Amino acid sequence: MTAPIERDAVLRRHIGAFALSAAVVNGVVGAGIFALPAAMAAAAGALAPLAYLACAMAMSFVVVCFAEAGSRLPTSGGVYGTVTFAFGPLTGFVCGMLTWTASVLACGGIAGALADTIGTVLPGLSAGFGRAAVIIVSIGAIAIVNLRGVRKAAWMVSAATLIKLVPLVLFVTVGGVVLMAGVVPTLRLDTVPASGLGKAVILGVFAFSGMETPLAASGEVADGHRNVPRALFGAMGFVLVLYVGIQLVAQFLLGADLTSQTAPLAAAAARIGPVARLVLVIGAGLSMFAWIGSDILGAPRILFAFARDGLLPRALGRAHPRTHAPDIAIVVHSAIAAGLALSGSFTGLVVASTLNTAGLYFLGCGAAWVLHRRGTQMMGVPVNFAVLPAAALCGMVAMVLLVCLAPADEILGLVSVVLVSMALYLVMRRLADRSGTEPS
Repeated sequence: MTAPIERDAVLRRHIGAFALSAAVVNGVVGAGIFALPAAMAAAAGALAPLAYLACAMAMSFVVVCFAEAGSRLPTSGGVYGTVTFAFGPLTGFVCGMLTWTASVLACGGIAGALADTIGTVLPGLSAGFGRAAVIIVSIGAIAIVNLRGVRKAAWMVSAATLIKLVPLVLFVTVGGVVLMAGVVPTLRLDTVPASGLGKAVILGVFAFSGMETPLAASGEVADGHRNVPRALFGAMGFVLVLYVGIQLVAQFLLGADLTSQTAPLAAAAARIGPVARLVLVIGAGLSMFAWIGSDILGAPRILFAFARDGLLPRALGRAHPRTHAPDIAIVVHSAIAAGLALSGSFTGLVVASTLNTAGLYFLGCGAAWVLHRRGTQMMGVPVNFAVLPAAALCGMVAMVLLVCLAPADEILGLVSVVLVSMALYLVMRRLADRSGTEPS
């Protein structure tokens, strides 16, 4: 059956497959990749590259589900929109809040980390007014580009993604060449007990997460029934190759020293030369800036979708009459993220919020299964994977296992977000009933 989404009528579908793919790569390949190889090596030793492959297999179930669901229902809010259509507004609102909460906390955290990174190069900006200025200017500049329209915002994310990937691709390419040529001798990394491989897989699954935020802009993707799955598969395939390459080069350059590094890629690049190390340090800063750009492109669209569905104040559902950008939602999301970064109190919340991803992936896989069974389609002919039911079941089981293996405080954080979201939904529904309107 066809499911026209009225809340997307004021938006403009100017995001192509490449731009969405770049946004997904940008959202997944965050600043964490500059430290991830050390954590993976500490957990799995020489088997760390295999852990990435296991992560990719677990995430492939989720990607298949998101690709088909996004093809059937490419709407603003992304996973929130598909879950709402499949399970109703309450469950959809919980899913959307899981997505948005994780996004805004991470945006604040990375903006703060960007200021800290710049502070190491320019000490005058490491604290006080200087640090605050870096945060406000960084988030503010990206927000202004987004306010000028989705076409310009998508172009900025595409360009920033290509720029930030240059140091990483150079690291893999140059590092691989000097190792194979024998210019730098390879070093040995021991294999740890098999039990560590499971820990590395859990760590890696979160390293592959992040696609959900760019997908929130699906209501502005041209030919979404084709471009959403194309972008997802292309982006996640590229990420897998990049991650495995980075891990292998870092392991062979540092060997056993890899596990003790706080900045493993910079340390590994230092074995090639001082210029390589400088490139990696600059790359880390560019990666953070680019990630914020991807977040502000996608996450405000969740607030926009909430408001269009009557679940948040209607002002958040406004689209600028000239640019057609959800301007109020962009400003609110950016302001909250900047406030979190300035407060300095977000670090623990960012760590606790990572489990939100498992919750929204669970719901997203279930929604894809429902849309598949109903034959839902919004535009054109969607993809129709025969393996979708099996992929959805495997993805849901994998997310439940991740939650069960998480620390108690992170599980409590997930439960808290769910309960608060349900309470907020009931309040907004009651207000809507009193005003004579009904949340969609």
